[in-house]
Amino acid sequence: MTDAVREQRFRTIAELVVEPVRRYLARRTDAATADEVLNETLLVCWRRLDEVPAGDEAVPWAIVVARNLLANAQRAERRRTRLVGKIIALDPPESVVEYTLDGGDPIAVRDALTRLRRDDAELLRLWAWDGLESPQLATVLGISANAAAIRLHRAKARLKTELMKSAPPAGHVEAEEGSTDARR
Repeated sequence: MTDAVREQRFRTIAELVVEPVRRYLARRTDAATADEVLNETLLVCWRRLDEVPAGDEAVPWAIVVARNLLANAQRAERRRTRLVGKIIALDPPESVVEYTLDGGDPIAVRDALTRLRRDDAELLRLWAWDGLESPQLATVLGISANAAAIRLHRAKARLKTELMKSAPPAGHVEAEEGSTDARR
């Protein structure tokens, strides 16, 4: 592969993967770390250009790379934190826009996600926020497409159960003014 062909292939891949990887990282870490990991991800794409799948398959491949690089960055941060004896609580970035597809309560959905197993929550975020379907989820998670579809179905069911637990009971109407109890 000539340098010009190699450069053109990298530009095509970069245009395809930059925004999905940026969105993936923005939801999981602060902006500075996200930019750093995105740059490292593009560097890995350049170095391993022959291994990057063609077309749309490059996106889940790049997300796997970004996820691994983000995990390395987070481990390094934890080591630094232990050295100084501080505990840092990780919060989602403030730039995350909270919304739900059905117009539901975003806080209830976020709270329900925190009650799910970490793997289920991550799977649902990959599906809902990053728009990945079962074959792409399978690539990111390193499992078969069928297993990804089954896990997604089960995770959705668990999320629904958690949302039902937090919903007010059906038929309950709160009185807004005084008591209507006739025995008073």
